[in-house]
Amino acid sequence: MQCFLKSVHTTKNSYAHLVPEYIFNGQRLPLHYPAVMGILNLTPDSFSDGGKFMEPAIAVEKALQMFDQGAQIIDLGGESTRPGSESISEEEEIQRVLPVLEKLPVDQFVISIDTTKPKVAELALEAGAHIINDVSGGNFQLLNLARKYQAGFIIMHAQGIPKRMQEQPSYMNTVTEIGEFFDQKKSQIKEFNLPRIWIDPGIGFGKTLSHNLEIMKNIHSFLHDSWGVLLGSSRKSWIDHLCGAPDPVKRLGGSIASALDAVSKGVEIIRVHDVFETVQALQVARELATDC
Repeated sequence: MQCFLKSVHTTKNSYAHLVPEYIFNGQRLPLHYPAVMGILNLTPDSFSDGGKFMEPAIAVEKALQMFDQGAQIIDLGGESTRPGSESISEEEEIQRVLPVLEKLPVDQFVISIDTTKPKVAELALEAGAHIINDVSGGNFQLLNLARKYQAGFIIMHAQGIPKRMQEQPSYMNTVTEIGEFFDQKKSQIKEFNLPRIWIDPGIGFGKTLSHNLEIMKNIHSFLHDSWGVLLGSSRKSWIDHLCGAPDPVKRLGGSIASALDAVSKGVEIIRVHDVFETVQALQVARELATDC
């Protein structure tokens, strides 16, 4: 496997000293790359851990635990976007997210709000969130809010809406088409002058197993000076389809393998359920790569 993080601080010394700092929503926060983003689903129906963190006190405890384990970003989501999921009301999503967000420190780690609804995003930013994670692919209202609050922004590619996105996903050339989707965003996002933008090719969002594998094998092709790249492959069904693991909790090995491979290709952020194990794997991989 190629030398890990060759372009993003491979050696321990350079990794320690070359750490970008961003001012997100008024807070100056560093991000050591590769950064692990811990997933916190405040939903009853998410595919992997739905219902576990509906109680705000439990969710806050989980967020702080993931931070202690090495997550630099905590991604809060109040609406499931698993294949086949139904959209919920703005009010319900707010009721799930705000009680948790209001209890989290806004100056210790980066907080991301995973939403497609402008009102949810605005209330989250008012409460101190630092990044908008937009699975709808660059909603103009959300980008305007990010500019207003000088928040970071994640643009994800998806083919179709969650309820129907896995019915018949089709591409002539998966990597080329997704690359063109993001290329069309370059001039638009540059105008917003945001602190940092990441793109997410959207593993499992309107993609078959072959599409997902093609994306991950070629994820380096999405690297560009205009943005960083984020990968969210953790526990997703592509691992089951490839290896036979119907229980999402038993997809740890595949999740970590895809994370290590992505980081070796220049991905900045890995979005995961299993923070402790992923951070440990990245630490070992970095140590083993220091002399290459």
